[in-house]
Amino acid sequence: MQYSHDDENLSLTRFESMLKTNDILFFDSSEFENIIHHYLENGKIALSKRAIKLGLEQHPTSINLRLFQVEILVIENKFNEADEILDMLHDLEPTNEEIFIQKANVLSKQDEHKKAIDTLLIAIEMSSTPENDADLYALVGMEYLFLDQFDNAIIYFKKCLETDTTDYSALHNVIYCYDFLNKNEEAIEYLNTFLDKNPYCEVAWHQLGRQYFTIKEYGKANAAFDFAIISDDTFVGAYIEKGKVLEKLEKYEEAIENYKITLALEDPTSFALLRMGFCYDKLGQEDLAIQFLKKTIDEDPLLDRGWIAITKFYIKRFNYQKALYYINKAVTIDGDNVVYWKLYAKVNKRLNFLEEAERGYKRTLELGNYELETWLERADILTSLGEFDAACFNLIQASEFYPENAEIEYRLGGLYFTTHQIEEGRFHLKNAVNLNIDYSFIIAELFPNLNNKPMVKAIISESKRASN
Repeated sequence: MQYSHDDENLSLTRFESMLKTNDILFFDSSEFENIIHHYLENGKIALSKRAIKLGLEQHPTSINLRLFQVEILVIENKFNEADEILDMLHDLEPTNEEIFIQKANVLSKQDEHKKAIDTLLIAIEMSSTPENDADLYALVGMEYLFLDQFDNAIIYFKKCLETDTTDYSALHNVIYCYDFLNKNEEAIEYLNTFLDKNPYCEVAWHQLGRQYFTIKEYGKANAAFDFAIISDDTFVGAYIEKGKVLEKLEKYEEAIENYKITLALEDPTSFALLRMGFCYDKLGQEDLAIQFLKKTIDEDPLLDRGWIAITKFYIKRFNYQKALYYINKAVTIDGDNVVYWKLYAKVNKRLNFLEEAERGYKRTLELGNYELETWLERADILTSLGEFDAACFNLIQASEFYPENAEIEYRLGGLYFTTHQIEEGRFHLKNAVNLNIDYSFIIAELFPNLNNKPMVKAIISESKRASN
């Protein structure tokens, strides 16, 4: 229970006591409103409905209690019933702006966003309090967002901020719209204007820094994040973003210092730990790098970037056994992560564990990663394992995604000649040399036994003569 006045706490206590004892106690309508608001804020819909029912029994003419009833009906998607009550209330109080706001809410929930906007604009015309106007402008902005009309949304979110400069949700939405429209310069111009009037708004400085970061103006981004930190020296997001900028400027020690501050301000975040690991790696401090990469996966075992980073750390140092240890753990945690399986296949291939490498590439394909390299790597491993039919089938599937591809055709040609399917071999090898003679080395590399086969030599040499 979070109420600012003791009597409101008392109302709630009395109401809950009444529910337990079945005694009927009297509450004035404002007490019922506070009780209902409390339950709605805490997601206790059933108790909200009880309070509304009892409230209307004691105050049947209360407009506000009826509006709470409408709110519940909207939550339950009972739009026709909500509309009926709103029409009745409009007849009683045609100038009550709250009725129009709820009507707009009903329309919005039914995807009637243009009608919702028109209704909110009526509410704005009726409004007599500027504080309410800010909320109404924000609601209109949201409706325009639903319609993907970003330019119109910007207009109304700006109107909201003109009325209430502390509505950071509206500020975020303005920048979101500019980002969606790829209007970084306009966003920067707006934020600078906003900051002229609100120089200690850490959220605006933070957003300005992010805009400069996007357009690679790292010096200006760094300055903006500094101002965000001056405005609020506990602003974790600003330290994180400043760290990212310093990495771009190759100032890794300073980046680490900023990430360290975030660890002191709140519980360690896997992102900060990961970035520190990368920074120490860039500085050549391998022991600290691996220490922080390990902390990253300890902190958040579901963060794929952590497992990928630690696996690549060991691959880079040719320590494939350690890389295999970590990527095995990763695929155990998340067996549907394509990047994990690609790394799994790569590491096993380097260790010459070909069956496991093939399994990795096969799983990658099953998960919808149809990159040409994946098909070719799997085919080459199957060929090495002597699984010629499976290799052929794999390449035929690949050719559906990459038709007329020389690398596929050379491999199919080689496989068909190897399995003594001469006509198919000749067909695909001729295709291959016509597509690109420069890839003819594939035959020598993958199928050395075919090097001296007269038909194979003739097809390749004839094509080379023709190209010269």
